[in-house]
Amino acid sequence: MSRIRLGVNIDHVATIRNARGAAYPDPARAAMVALEAGADGITAHLREDRRHISDSDIERLSIMLREQGRPLNLEMAVTSEMQEIALRHRPHAVCLVPERREERTTEGGLDVAGGHNWIAPFVTKLQEAGSRVSLFIGADPAQIEAAHHVGAPVVELHTGAFCDLMREGRAMEAGQALDALVAGARQAASLGLEVHAGHGIDYETVEPIARIPEVAELNIGHFLVGEAIFVGLAPAISRMRALMDECRP
Repeated sequence: MSRIRLGVNIDHVATIRNARGAAYPDPARAAMVALEAGADGITAHLREDRRHISDSDIERLSIMLREQGRPLNLEMAVTSEMQEIALRHRPHAVCLVPERREERTTEGGLDVAGGHNWIAPFVTKLQEAGSRVSLFIGADPAQIEAAHHVGAPVVELHTGAFCDLMREGRAMEAGQALDALVAGARQAASLGLEVHAGHGIDYETVEPIARIPEVAELNIGHFLVGEAIFVGLAPAISRMRALMDECRP
């Protein structure tokens, strides 16, 4: 198996900054620390309500990462406003996610099967602008098939249910959720899709996900920012990088 990539999501550095309305901690600084600590790229979710990452953050990150030759993965909802922003900045990658204002974080995957007619042209336009599009979906055969049909080259499988069940000690159900992820990754790869995974991953749950051979990239954020309070951001990321590497000798 090839080395698995690590994308570090810096959203919650911005959450802490915004809690005081200050200029710090700076997500752009966190991005540089993450890259120096072993991250392969940076993920940032520009939500419609701007609850953490801001438009100016995306502008700064786009310029900085392009100068560094490192990829920015812009997570966003499938809206005309977000499409305009993505087309203006032309990030390396765009990950389309479901979004509801009342949710605490992204819950569940995008309904690609139900939204085929508006997601397909959305994907096409972003790819024509040079961004690689991924769809954040559950490990559901119908959604994976739909992702293939709308022309997205990448799917990111939602790992939140598996991680939650593991933390709750519900081993049998966690095993079933992991089996679904394994089957979903295999199906996606058989359709020619690159497979990423993310949501809720921590030190205890990263190994079984990273060992799925078809998974090329993990995107991890909230846990790393939380762990940074105790050990620092660079050590937290370095340990995650080491755990991932142990799974792909």
